[in-house]
Amino acid sequence: MGTNTFHLLIAEVEAGEFHIIHREKVPVKLGVGGINQNLITDAAIARALATMKAFKQTLDEAGVTRVLALGTSALRNAVNGVEVTKKIEAETKIKTNIISGVQEAEYIYFGTRSAIAMGNSKHLVMDIGGGSVEFIIANQTEIFWSHSFEIGGQRLLERFQKHDPILKEEINSLFSYADSELKPLVEQLKIHQPKTLVGSSGTFDTLSDIYCFRNDIPVTEAPETPFSLNAFDEIYEELLVKDRAARMQVPGMIEMRVDMIVVACCLIKYLLHVHPFDAIRVSSYSLKEGVLSTLL
Repeated sequence: MGTNTFHLLIAEVEAGEFHIIHREKVPVKLGVGGINQNLITDAAIARALATMKAFKQTLDEAGVTRVLALGTSALRNAVNGVEVTKKIEAETKIKTNIISGVQEAEYIYFGTRSAIAMGNSKHLVMDIGGGSVEFIIANQTEIFWSHSFEIGGQRLLERFQKHDPILKEEINSLFSYADSELKPLVEQLKIHQPKTLVGSSGTFDTLSDIYCFRNDIPVTEAPETPFSLNAFDEIYEELLVKDRAARMQVPGMIEMRVDMIVVACCLIKYLLHVHPFDAIRVSSYSLKEGVLSTLL
């Protein structure tokens, strides 16, 4: 139950392996209008309840016997977050576990390593949510450092992007903010020197889709999807000068990403500026697949 998107994942488990039988994502936009005030608005609560009721119906129809619901940044920071989860439980009988940023980062790592073979080399995993951004420096077997920063796309959008297309001054303000907020990350990058950036789901899925459309590569739901550093730079420069309507015309763009993708790309650009990476990879697996893998 993310700040921007609610995800439903239904899987069958057999012999220690899972087989995903249903995926669904809904742009609930839980953080819109209140994220920087640590408040979930009445309109957002209504969207959350409607989505969870629909999810419950799907779960019942599929004969699901075990449900695990996780809440992330918006719910853990909102003054009325617990109240919202109680309303959801009263309406659907689904109890929500609000997880910490540390737990979120760990689940993202488990999901990402299920999708991407990292081997022994250190990678930086980045997951851009609506409320928080998780960074994990890890290889296939070990987390060396991880942190969750409350600087997600919806927060950045409402704080910095007052114009569309975004203004240069707004980008500079966002970069300055990242400079102050991400000091612990920059220090760890100097220590561990990861050479590959792994983008986890969300914004990165959309960037990969745009790249695939441009290069006549079939768009699939494979665990790892194609992308490159050069492709990011080209798409970034293009998105900066487009307004919402123009961004929607970009092949591969989807409506649930179109508002937040500019500030999310600015955050990625900042990261590529402060640390030299040799490659970028995209994992379509993230938190929910990580939770699933730990249940096994």
